[in-house]
Amino acid sequence: MSRRQLLLLAGMMGGTGAVYRVARALDVIPDLSEGPVLSLAKARGKRHVVILGAGVAGLVSAYELQRAGYSVEVLEASYRLGGRVLTLRHGDIVDEIGNRQVCQFDNEPHLYFNAGASRIPALHRRLLQYCKTLGVALEAHTNFNIAAWMQFDNLLGGRRVRQREYNADVRGFVAELMAKSVQDGTIETPLSAADRQKLLEFIAAQGDLGADNRYRGSSGRSGYQSGGLYNEGVPLAALPFAQLLQPTDYWHGDMDFGDGAEQSSVLQPVGGMDKIISAFAAQLPGKIQTNSQVVSVQTGEQGVKVTYRRNGALVTTTGDYCLNSIPGQILAGIDNNFSRPFREAIARRPRGKLGKIALQMRERFWEEKDGIYGGTSWTGQDIGQIQYPTHGVHARKGIVVGGYYLYAGPSERFQLMSAQERLDAAIQQGAKVHPDYASYVENGVSVGWYRMNHMLGCSARHTDASELEILRRPEGRHYLIGDQVAMHAGWQEAALLSAHDVLNQISQREAATAA
Repeated sequence: MSRRQLLLLAGMMGGTGAVYRVARALDVIPDLSEGPVLSLAKARGKRHVVILGAGVAGLVSAYELQRAGYSVEVLEASYRLGGRVLTLRHGDIVDEIGNRQVCQFDNEPHLYFNAGASRIPALHRRLLQYCKTLGVALEAHTNFNIAAWMQFDNLLGGRRVRQREYNADVRGFVAELMAKSVQDGTIETPLSAADRQKLLEFIAAQGDLGADNRYRGSSGRSGYQSGGLYNEGVPLAALPFAQLLQPTDYWHGDMDFGDGAEQSSVLQPVGGMDKIISAFAAQLPGKIQTNSQVVSVQTGEQGVKVTYRRNGALVTTTGDYCLNSIPGQILAGIDNNFSRPFREAIARRPRGKLGKIALQMRERFWEEKDGIYGGTSWTGQDIGQIQYPTHGVHARKGIVVGGYYLYAGPSERFQLMSAQERLDAAIQQGAKVHPDYASYVENGVSVGWYRMNHMLGCSARHTDASELEILRRPEGRHYLIGDQVAMHAGWQEAALLSAHDVLNQISQREAATAA
């Protein structure tokens, strides 16, 4: 069987997640943790580096340069550190232009909301290693949970159904079709009679088929109407096959959310994702300056001059190098002497419009009533999904992500709403998944990254590798860093990769100069 045939078979049986795993095993696609091994030599004499932006890329660059003997200076335009690593707690401010909010969550340690980065897959080895080195405690985060709900207006008249029920039936019916194809020779496979029988047995096991290779439901996977543990279980009837094809948004990607890089179980820092930011900042005392908005970057072969505004006055600093993580959409409007190709590439950068809505619930009803402990419920409405916290199990209250708008239409509509309109929409739409949803909501907060001050966008991914090549080239002694120069933007690991790449380039440049 060829690799292509194997990938097709994997896709038929297990969706895109299975294809991803098989492709990784065959080395058809790269690991997200690919990239150079950091090799930063000790500084040769006095070397000063100006770093623009105190997000993950800027902080790890400052941390590694300082360890190598460089003098570092980090300028951050905002009043806070972290960039799109933003954890909101009681009293925190959401600095969204035209939509300023103050988080009203109760002042309890487990009541927090990761409004940006929220999970760390095991593949992101650089970030995990930094957590280990800096002593950032981690815990499991349930990313995908088949006990959670799915609700689409064109599925079963809009009623909610457990993901395990839908997934089991899809698997069963597809397996039945495959079994029939193998039996009647529709799928030509160069197999012996014995191997063909083994394949049929494999398909039957995967789909939970009967002895006649027919699918009639799977009580072991779908669950029971009643019983099943102490008393004999009453199995659920299989969903109508035609209905299973209706929620295209779900089986195009949401169904496989726990597969591939996302994983069913990922990791998160205990107490919030910003614990990583705090750990880096603790290693850089006196090196980070907030409320410092850059207004000009002038670069050359001998060094870089940066002018910024602080407390109403203009201040100028110089460095042997400048590492810049200012978002491209903002950098394009800052005075500079970059080359024309670089300026044009920056101006063409897309601006992501992702955002999240969080709701404080007076009771953790999803645990008590629905038996859902972590994971995600999916819906075809604009909110897209409802995420349940893994931490704080059996506490009285909890923070639910009541909307994570990812796609073009919903994200554009939510960006235009006021904070109250977003909360109202999230509560109204959430009631289709949880009928008494509104009765549990105490307060909420939302973040629209397209409107966040000093950001104006998030996680826009490049489709043209040649654009990335331009943005990754040094402009004199100026380097652009951050996930914005990665093909797979939106991950902290991508930001670390960019920083390590540039630090290696600087080390090589210093060695060449010395030689």
